[in-house]
Amino acid sequence: AESRAVVPRLAAGVTCIKGNVGAFAALKDTGEVVTWGSALGGGDSSAVARRLVAGVISITVARFSFAALKEVGEVVTWGSPHGGGDSNAVAHRLAAGVTTITCSAFAFAALKDTGEVVTWGRADD
Repeated sequence: AESRAVVPRLAAGVTCIKGNVGAFAALKDTGEVVTWGSALGGGDSSAVARRLVAGVISITVARFSFAALKEVGEVVTWGSPHGGGDSNAVAHRLAAGVTTITCSAFAFAALKDTGEVVTWGRADD
């Protein structure tokens, strides 16, 4: 999405902005995430938009993708499927209990409240 398309949604309530090589994600005080920029880099979050309307507490950014942590411990990802934007293979392990997310350039790691670490993205990164 182009920034002009989301300007009205960025007029107030933004608490944090994260960016990568081609896209941005803004976290609002309502827990909503607004994205814009290159679709390849995560500027288009339409595939997961319904999961980003509320409840997000933090955003972690890799080179071409994003991961949002929700207050219920769920992780939502979008962006390049080869750079961590596709977490479908481990989605059942990211549905609840995640407390922290970190990343490298093309992969993510989530720490769960059980002490388990869940990883996804490029295996060689």
